[in-house]
Amino acid sequence: MAKPKKFNLRLMVQISFFALIALISVNKTLATAGMGIPFLSAASLHALCPFGGVETFFSLITAGFFVPKTQITSVILMSLVFLLALLFGPVFCGWICPFGAFQEWIGKIGKKIFKKRYNQFILPKVDKLLRYLRYGVLVWVLTVTAVSGTLLFANLDPYHALFKFWTGTVALPALILLGVITIGSLFVARPWCKYACPYGALLGLFNTIRIFKIRRKTATCVNCQKCSRSCPMNIDVCRTETVTNLSCISCYECTSNRNCPKSETLVVQATKQSSHISITVVAIVMLTVFIGGIFGTITLDIWDLKTNEPGSGGKNNGGGQKHQVEMQEAVQITISD
Repeated sequence: MAKPKKFNLRLMVQISFFALIALISVNKTLATAGMGIPFLSAASLHALCPFGGVETFFSLITAGFFVPKTQITSVILMSLVFLLALLFGPVFCGWICPFGAFQEWIGKIGKKIFKKRYNQFILPKVDKLLRYLRYGVLVWVLTVTAVSGTLLFANLDPYHALFKFWTGTVALPALILLGVITIGSLFVARPWCKYACPYGALLGLFNTIRIFKIRRKTATCVNCQKCSRSCPMNIDVCRTETVTNLSCISCYECTSNRNCPKSETLVVQATKQSSHISITVVAIVMLTVFIGGIFGTITLDIWDLKTNEPGSGGKNNGGGQKHQVEMQEAVQITISD
């Protein structure tokens, strides 16, 4: 008799956030035509992406304005994700990010086609070199955004292309990159996350300082290597006592009883002596912080769901670009004085 499949909590969270972003994207188009769903945001996808907070941070602290298409929502989400990363590592990447989920789902097709060869096509030495690429992308994105005061990266952003490809407003390079990543996901698990994602590069740094780390108990480990084979980021978990690899996305697949036959061998702990916490608890804390933080700021009237993107109609729309120009002129006058 076949064993009943266990509830996959992470998959449910991924589907929920993917559906939410897809609905918000559609709602923005509907809102432009005056048919938007009232309780859904009509904000720019960039304003609802925590990396937007990173991109606009320099302009915000130096000149006092948000880079167009970003706003306070981006900064709030950035802060919440940083808090979660400090606790558990890049759980945003492994659980919440809809583009990461999209790559995983395409990868399931690749697994059926290539089986054990899937995610093993790139030579380890080449893979190691390619891992540095996303840090170059991070530096480039932050530099060009700070210098230009615009989201030039939007013309290459595959996340934006995925949820906007049907609108006719997506730049051709972003569509081409989305196509390359989609095809690449058939051969390599999460290729964008591994080699090019600037936000993943930044969040990965938290793996060295996160409070709750993934630890392997060598006393009960049988070296079956299932944990390493299950890792989408190709981390050699079975030869690591504490996972601090910068590529870890905190998906916790290695700790699942689907991939580790010995109970409580791979656990999440603050220290080796402390009690471990279950992945369910991690998920509850993650969702409470992320969703609770959003609703809390809405209650306090801090969360502004209107976008400053030109052409949309809200109190910050239309005037967003004008306000930015006024702020830039004010800064120039101050410097001249």
